[in-house]
Amino acid sequence: MVPTFKASLLGAIIHCMVITGQSVVAEQPNIVYVICDDLGYGDVRCLAPETSKIPTPHADRLASEGMIFTDAHSGSSVCSPTRYGIMTGRYSWRTRLQKGVVTGFAPSLIDADRMTVAGFLKEQGYATAVIGKWHLDFEYLDPKTGEAYKQKKHKIPPVGAKIPDGPIHRGFDYYHGFHHARNMKAVIEDDVVIEHDDEINMLPRLTRKAVEYIDSRSGKDAPFFLYLPLGSPHTPIVPTSEWQGKSGLGSYGDFVMQTDNVVGEVSKALSRNGMADDTLLIFTSDNGCSKAAGIPELAQQGHLVSAHMRGSKADIWDGGHRIPFIVRWPGKISSGSQCHQLICLTDLFATVADLVDKEIPHGTCEDSVSFLPALFGRSIESTRNGVIHHSVQGYFAYRTGKWKLSLAKGSGGWTSPKEGQVPEDAPVAQLYNLEADAGEQQNLYPTHASQAERLLRLLTEDVIRGRSTDGPESSNDVKKIVLWKNGDPNDSQFQSQE
Repeated sequence: MVPTFKASLLGAIIHCMVITGQSVVAEQPNIVYVICDDLGYGDVRCLAPETSKIPTPHADRLASEGMIFTDAHSGSSVCSPTRYGIMTGRYSWRTRLQKGVVTGFAPSLIDADRMTVAGFLKEQGYATAVIGKWHLDFEYLDPKTGEAYKQKKHKIPPVGAKIPDGPIHRGFDYYHGFHHARNMKAVIEDDVVIEHDDEINMLPRLTRKAVEYIDSRSGKDAPFFLYLPLGSPHTPIVPTSEWQGKSGLGSYGDFVMQTDNVVGEVSKALSRNGMADDTLLIFTSDNGCSKAAGIPELAQQGHLVSAHMRGSKADIWDGGHRIPFIVRWPGKISSGSQCHQLICLTDLFATVADLVDKEIPHGTCEDSVSFLPALFGRSIESTRNGVIHHSVQGYFAYRTGKWKLSLAKGSGGWTSPKEGQVPEDAPVAQLYNLEADAGEQQNLYPTHASQAERLLRLLTEDVIRGRSTDGPESSNDVKKIVLWKNGDPNDSQFQSQE
C-alpha cells in the first residue's frame, strides 16, 4: 500500500504543478541579477519617495510586483570588494585587497580553485552569463607571444589581447563587457578584447546584449543565471541623446533614468519569452552614490542620494553601503511587500544553494547566509552574529541588530570629516543605535562601553576565524588584517559607565 500511496501523491503533485502553469523546472528558476554601479539608496523613487526626485518607473514597478529589502548592504562601500563578495560569498578583505579597488592588468582576485556562484550553478545544470563590468582583475596577454601586457605601456588593452583568467575561467559560459570604468573602451567577449568603442555606447550595448541573451534562452530546457553588472551611473556619466535632459536634474539624473530603463528592457524580454514567472529577478547596487554625481547640487534640487542616511560611496557610514535591493519572483514573492531584515550582498551564494536545495560546497560561502526564507515572509535563519562593513580606506564596522560599531573617527572614506580632519581628542570609534539614530549623528561610543566591547569582540572573532558563519574551518588569505587603522584603543576607553 505504501508504494501506491507515494505514486498517487507524486502524481497529484505533478498534476497540480501542471494545472497551475508551473513545471518541475520551477524549482530551479532562472536568476537575473542586475547590479548598478554607484546607485544610491535615495536614487530610487520608491525607496525614498519624499527625497528622490529622479523618476525610476521600472524599479518602482519591480518593487510593486515584488519585495523591497530596506536593510540590504554591499560587502564594501566601493566596487571591487563588493563584486568579489557577490561571486564568492566571502568578504574581500580576507584576500590581498585590504582597501581600495583593483585596476586590471593583474592576476584575478578570485583564486582559480575557489568556487564562484556561477560555477556552482553551472554544476546544477544552469547556463551562466555575465554581461557588463567585471572589475576583479585579469591579465591581458599578447596573442602572438603569450606575454602579459603591462598597464604602464597600455592605457587601454589592445584589440586581440587574450584573457587567461577572466569570467569564463571562473564559472561563466559567456562574457561580454569590460573590466572597469577607466578601461571601458575595451570591449571584451569571452576571453578576447574584440574592439574599442566610445564609453557612451556601453550602456546601450549591455542593454542590447542582455536582451539578446534572454531571447537566446527561449525554448531551452536548462535554466540560466544572468549576472548583469552595469557600469552606470558610475563615471563617465554619459547619458545618450535619447535620455539627455529627461530628469531635469542634470546628467546624473538622466543617467540614472537610462540605467533604470535596463530593468524595463530586461523585464519586457522575460515577459515576451514567457519567462517572467519562472525568473528570480534581483535589482541592486554595489555601493552608495559617488561624489562625482554632484551630491550638493542634487541636494539643492531636493534630491538626497542617500535618502535619510549619512555619507555616500567609500564611507563607513550607511550611505556608503546600504543599497537598493528589490526582488521579484511572480507567484512566490508577495507583490508590494517589504523585508526589514539585515542582509549583505555576500548572501547570494548561500541563497541560490538554498534555492536549488544543494549543500554549500566545501571552501565556499564563509560569509554568506541564505535570505530565501525572507522572500516568503519568514525569518532568515542565520548562524552569523552580524554583518561586517568596510570602507574604501579599509576601515571596519560591525552591525548586529540595532547596533553599529565603526572603528573610525570619521567617514573612513571621502566624506568630511575624513580621518585626518577629525580632532585628535575625538573618540577613536563610533557607536550608533540605528533604531533611534538612522542618520548616525549621536556617537554613543564614549557612554556605552559594554555594547562597543561586545561588537568589537564579535568582529574580532569573525575576522580571526576566517568566516562569519558556522561551517568548516577556514582561514584568511593574508596573515595580517589591521582592524584599528587609528591604532588599538586603550582598555580604559571601555571603562565608562552605560
